[in-house]
Order: sequence, then C-alpha cells, then structure tokens
Amino acid sequence: MASDKQISPQDPCPCGSGQTLELCCGPIMDGAPAQTAEALMRSRYTAYALGHLTHLKNSLDAHWRASFDEEGTRTWSQGAEWQGLSILSTKGGGQEDQEGEVEFVAAFKMDGQDQHMRERARFRKRAGHWYYVDGKTKSMQDPVVASGPKVGRNDPCPCGSHKKYKKCCGA
Repeated sequence: MASDKQISPQDPCPCGSGQTLELCCGPIMDGAPAQTAEALMRSRYTAYALGHLTHLKNSLDAHWRASFDEEGTRTWSQGAEWQGLSILSTKGGGQEDQEGEVEFVAAFKMDGQDQHMRERARFRKRAGHWYYVDGKTKSMQDPVVASGPKVGRNDPCPCGSHKKYKKCCGA
C-alpha cells in the first residue's frame, strides 16, 4: 500500500470502523474488491487520510479517471488533518446490487479550521468491483421543511389558540 502517510496495518483504520487497517480498508486500497459501496466509500476516505492517490484514481468510474486531478488531490489530502468519517445513510450498494448511494460526513481541519464535508455519493459496480461515480455535496444544515398538511389562512391555528391562522401565527 503506497501512501504518503504511513501507519501500521495493526493500527485502527482511519475510516472509523473500529477494525484494524489490515482487516478493513487496507486490502481494498491494495486492489481487493470492496464488498459494498459503503466499504469503497470508507476506503476512499482512508485513502485521502493516508495520501493513497493510486486508490483514489483507480476507484473512480472509468468516465472520470482520465480527468483525475492528482496534484489537486495530493494538495487537499496532505493539507487536511483528517478527523473522522460518519456514514449517515446508504441506499442499495449491497453485495448483490449494481448501484448504490452513501451519504456521509468527512470531518477534517484545514489551516487550523474545523470543517465538515457532507456528500451523497453514487457508486456503480462493474465486473465485481465498486467504483465512485459522483457525489452531490450538501449543506450541513438542511432547510426545515413542513411535513404536515398546509394550513389555510381561515383554518384553526395549529398552535391551539382557537383563533383563525390568519389572526394568530399567520399574522
């Protein structure tokens, strides 16, 4: 496993799985196929944390591999102090699936400032190997969206005041 930052295979894996590097992301970064989209996501985080650019490039979907920015990736990987990975959700991406999504938050420090990158990443399996297709970054604070039915201006106010909405909370 060629990388800029060296840790022992017996050290905890940077992805936060609780396993050692050799039992978690190490084999995937060395070319073994990830069993799930989440496992590939974890290995990509670990590759950023350790500066393993070869894995970052090789785990990209073929469509994007030619445009891989090795210098920019190296600069970001080396300039960040990687703090941890949190998997928020997965959709598909299992051993029998061909596509999957993993929503995650990667925490890091850059220039002494705590930062968090939240992304919904898409993955595709080809010939038994998972590949990162693309991702959509998300705000760390999603907007609040009402989930109940819309209150009309002449409906009773949902606050319980027994007034019409237009004369209470809607004023």
